[in-house]
Amino acid sequence: VALIGETIGPPPDIGAIEGGVNLLLVGSDSGQGDPQYGRRGETLNDVTILLHISADHTNATVVSFPRDLLVPIPSCPKEDGSGNWGSQSTNKINVALAYGGLACVVKTVSDLTGVSIPFAAKIEFNGVIEMSNAIGGVTVCVATAIDDGQIGLHLPAGQQTLQGWNALMFLRSRYGVNGGTDIARISNQQVFLSALVRQAKASATLSDPIKVYGLAKAAVDNMQVSNSLRNPVTLASIALAMKDIDPQNIQLVQYPSRFGSSEGLNGVLPIHDAANVLFAAINNDQPVQLSGTTGPGSTLDPNATAPPVDPSNAPPVEAVTLPGSITGQNTAQQTCSEGQDYRP
Repeated sequence: VALIGETIGPPPDIGAIEGGVNLLLVGSDSGQGDPQYGRRGETLNDVTILLHISADHTNATVVSFPRDLLVPIPSCPKEDGSGNWGSQSTNKINVALAYGGLACVVKTVSDLTGVSIPFAAKIEFNGVIEMSNAIGGVTVCVATAIDDGQIGLHLPAGQQTLQGWNALMFLRSRYGVNGGTDIARISNQQVFLSALVRQAKASATLSDPIKVYGLAKAAVDNMQVSNSLRNPVTLASIALAMKDIDPQNIQLVQYPSRFGSSEGLNGVLPIHDAANVLFAAINNDQPVQLSGTTGPGSTLDPNATAPPVDPSNAPPVEAVTLPGSITGQNTAQQTCSEGQDYRP
């Protein structure tokens, strides 16, 4: 996929990419990757996540955007090359994919945040399954059972290893997590992502360039990627840039929002003052630290031992403390999913 204004440089050698990284990952809920996962008749960016890795590779910030976030949608080229879609003053962020594909999602997020995004990838349902199989599954903590009758996911409380279909359904589940909202689903997804990071660190996966390249190749084979990511070496080099980042310096945050409506649309509205603090830090390549909670879909694991804080692993630049309206966790924190029983 050619991003708007994109120019392609040579792929890096195997090894950590030089400088900082901004990468957008989009999860599509169309089911087009495989009909058995449910054709929806619509192509929406159900998951929109921005990864920022600092230029010195000492910290990273991962921002999840609520699918119902009401934002301006810019004019984007049509995917068939027949012209441009008109801009919209307000719509849900998850319609951007339907209007202009991956490139339009990138432009929408870039315009909203002021962050330049040279790398992007879109993954379908079957791609999530294949990637969870490639990494051998992820073990997560479930504090309260997840019973999501909408998608047929039933996970008892306790440690659960998620792979294949169960991994996909866990990441998709909305009604099976506390409160049944997309806001709760994002914090539940952060349980999975933080466990994935800790698992990769514990197994030294990121220290093995051959393993990293294999995972990057599997990712590229199962995703639609920007032209800048077509060579698996580039994606491997981005992963290797995170090799030495301490998990306590990888922050998983949710774009700050509140329930509301705009121009007749119900959804969630941006809390601009808080968002400005977050993206000023990202654009200035500064680390961030949270002051808010984990969000309604997750809770800190009461049985976990707090990881030791090594001052020598702290980023060289003082972290920006985010407003309390920004929820999330760092990946060193062991969190558990807060489930609920839902019967449609």
